[in-house]
Amino acid sequence: MGMEVKRIDSQGRIVLPKEWRKRWGNEVILIEFEDRIEILPKRKPKLSEFFDIIEVEEVEEDVEKELLKELAGEYE
Repeated sequence: MGMEVKRIDSQGRIVLPKEWRKRWGNEVILIEFEDRIEILPKRKPKLSEFFDIIEVEEVEEDVEKELLKELAGEYE
């Protein structure tokens, strides 16, 4: 784990080491707490982690037709 002390310039910028940018990317998330600021890398989500987490009930009938019939009945 690395640690560095950096100065903030007059325009509010901090320069992160090149090795860190190569490893973590060029976008970060800043989180402000009462006693500190945390800088976290912004990562693209791994979409494969979300596969198969929702179970869907298989419907054999034409759901759209059934819904339209129900809606038509409400307006009669």
